[in-house]
Amino acid sequence: MIFQKAKYLKGEVTIPGDKSISHRAVMFGSLAEGTTEVTNFLQGADCLSTIDCFRKMGIEIENTPDHILIHGKGLHGLQAPSCILDAGNSGTTTRLISGILAAQNFETTLTGDASIQKRPMRRIIEPLSMMGANITSVNGNDCAPLRIVGAPLHGIHYHSKVASAQVKSSILLAGLYADGETRVTEPTVSRNHSEIMLKYFGADIRTENKTAIIQPEPVLKGQKVNVPGDISSAAYFIAAGLLVPGAEVYIHNVGINKTRNGIIKVAQAMGGDITFLNENNAGEPTADLLVKHSALHGITIEGDIIPTLIDELPIINIMAACAEGTTIIKDAAELKVKESNRIDVMVEHLSAMGCDITGTDDGMIINGGKPLHGTVVDSHMDHRIAMSFAIASLVAAGETTIKGSDVVTISYPNFYEDLAKLTR
Repeated sequence: MIFQKAKYLKGEVTIPGDKSISHRAVMFGSLAEGTTEVTNFLQGADCLSTIDCFRKMGIEIENTPDHILIHGKGLHGLQAPSCILDAGNSGTTTRLISGILAAQNFETTLTGDASIQKRPMRRIIEPLSMMGANITSVNGNDCAPLRIVGAPLHGIHYHSKVASAQVKSSILLAGLYADGETRVTEPTVSRNHSEIMLKYFGADIRTENKTAIIQPEPVLKGQKVNVPGDISSAAYFIAAGLLVPGAEVYIHNVGINKTRNGIIKVAQAMGGDITFLNENNAGEPTADLLVKHSALHGITIEGDIIPTLIDELPIINIMAACAEGTTIIKDAAELKVKESNRIDVMVEHLSAMGCDITGTDDGMIINGGKPLHGTVVDSHMDHRIAMSFAIASLVAAGETTIKGSDVVTISYPNFYEDLAKLTR
């Protein structure tokens, strides 16, 4: 797909449902008794993979334009699938469902696409095995496919080496089936959607500082879940509104959970003009965002804020390239094991656009303010790379071509259409 520099950027956009919350609504609804109704569900490939996996385990799930209806069978109602479970490109599906499968009374093989089969699974294999799980990497490389033979599980206190909501959630879901209390302590707090939603469904779960604590064998009940707009998807329009001269963008119903809103904190610290409107703090907090063009400046991004914006770092790179001064990103080695090595990919393509950027072991150093020009970008089949460079093209001279641009269907099927509406 070919993109041109924007002459204009104004209007309103409604972001599709949060990917993380959509995944969890299907999983928890499947483990609950009764029907769970989900509105504003993200109809992206990743979330559809989660639906497919649970359908193969005997859960009836109705997917209509208005809502998702999940007819749950309770904590012990899953059935042995007749085929391999395929998580597609979804790391969330792979890691979270592994915690559930570890406790079932059947054997499962769980796989995914070529990208998933390269992503590290030792981070869940280790703690689940400590709980008594029989989980192995089929190819012996600590990646999917995973062979999971259900077994009785024990409660543990796991001190995670990484701040990862996927790791934490996998252990907590296994903890639903354990013989005692399960605790997960993180180095810094990762996104807490699992904790919020599990409690909403009836689980006995609480948080003490950096530790999430869950009691086993709750009776989960089907609920109504209205999924807020995904802040990771909103991030691209936040950046576009800040970067394009004269821009003004109104973004409706964005989730602003404090464990996910690092992109907003960083944008404001860089000088971004972002106003919160119509805030709602019931359950998952939401707000409308009004974003206006701003003169940005470089900052240092490190430490506890990194887990709250790890998926947004590619688009933050674009913002930093356009900001005056130097932006330093540290403590983000996790970028190397996403859908692509996002440090290497961002350095390669931003350099090709004229940016002064240097990769480091755990981030990058960006000397911003230099004019960008169009280039050919390989998305590496990474949705966040494709969307980030689509935004970069709006402020780059000439044409920008993105190869593999259709990968955005993983998280935001209508991304290009929504962007085009703002630039007409």
